[in-house]
Amino acid sequence: MIRILDSDDTDQADLHGGSSPWFAAAKQPQRPQLSENLACDVLIIGAGITGSLVAERLTRQGLDVIIVDRERPGRGSTAASTSMLLWEIDRPLVELTALYGFERAARAYRASLAAVSGLIALVRDHNLPGEIRKKNSLYLAAGSSAAELLDEHRLRQRAGLPGDFLDHGQLLETYGMSRAGAIVSSGAADADPLQLARGLLRLAAARGAQLFDAEAVTFDPAGEAATVGFEDGREIAAKAVVLATGYVMPDIVHSKLQTVSSSWAIATTPQPQNIWKDGALIWEDARDYLYARTTPAGRMIIGGEDSEEIVAPDARDRLMPEKSRRLAQRLAALWPIAVTDIEYSWAGVFDTTSDGLPLIGPVPGAKGVYAAYGYGGNGITFSYLAAQLIGDLIAGGSSPLLDDFALGRDSGMAGH
Repeated sequence: MIRILDSDDTDQADLHGGSSPWFAAAKQPQRPQLSENLACDVLIIGAGITGSLVAERLTRQGLDVIIVDRERPGRGSTAASTSMLLWEIDRPLVELTALYGFERAARAYRASLAAVSGLIALVRDHNLPGEIRKKNSLYLAAGSSAAELLDEHRLRQRAGLPGDFLDHGQLLETYGMSRAGAIVSSGAADADPLQLARGLLRLAAARGAQLFDAEAVTFDPAGEAATVGFEDGREIAAKAVVLATGYVMPDIVHSKLQTVSSSWAIATTPQPQNIWKDGALIWEDARDYLYARTTPAGRMIIGGEDSEEIVAPDARDRLMPEKSRRLAQRLAALWPIAVTDIEYSWAGVFDTTSDGLPLIGPVPGAKGVYAAYGYGGNGITFSYLAAQLIGDLIAGGSSPLLDDFALGRDSGMAGH
């Protein structure tokens, strides 16, 4: 018998503070208590956006699925997401190529691009809520030179990835932004993550999935099925268990690649007349980058000011007023016509990996348990990819991406 959940009693209130626009508007799904012992093909632990995507995929495969969450579905890290569905990875293709070689790095980038496209198609095929919108991404030079961006653009071209390089003059003329340069790329999207998660849960439930309010505490891998024990003494026997617990890392998951950080974000009052060209998703060529998007109502959302030192919930949330002021100032510098009146401000914990890639696949030492952790700035994109890879794996398939994203991989950058 192995303890399965975290030992630090982290709860949803620890994962974020303040309120995002989607958090304020979200409605709760029905979630009965687990009242008897059950058996299923797949047990998914976590009912946020990742667990919802996994549930949709596995029910589509005809599997008997149970989803459990010890707290309100989607009200943890999903509620804090800015839901910028980027295919570009936190680590530039140039850096990832230096780390793993061009073919492996390009494979990860192409998979991420296909994941955004697949998620858009899934939402539209099933008419799911979530206000998903196709967007371009605008990757801005953060310093006085765009030379590194130009190198990145050339390597992306070699990999067959979309995008055009804009020098200072072209960027100023097209987007009205004064930076040394940028790469503008198609293939990104944005969405309301809570609406999307709820829609996916409803779709999975319509195919027979069951959702329960329950806290998993133990895992027993003996026998044909894994047995998960819950706080109230009930058990669920499952042929496979998928961990989709977001930024609450269970005790049975170990990775040297993971780092916990905090990020802060604000949303302005609606001002659709002032948004930048096409409401492109904006982020910077920097390690701790600024990121920005718009909403269908015309709000501007800007986030960043990330910190690996300030991760305790109280300390993180105490900084919200100061961080909000800084973000408003940075929005004004980026886009001077913005009205920086703040309607929503929030902070959240998130995890990154040293190579910018997710943690997806079998959990070492825990037979029948799979991890679905889409960390970094590509959380939802990687979550969709996790659902596809784990679905294929359970069906007997495989993919070289499972080696690329393995929990036990050695990036050579751990601890840096």
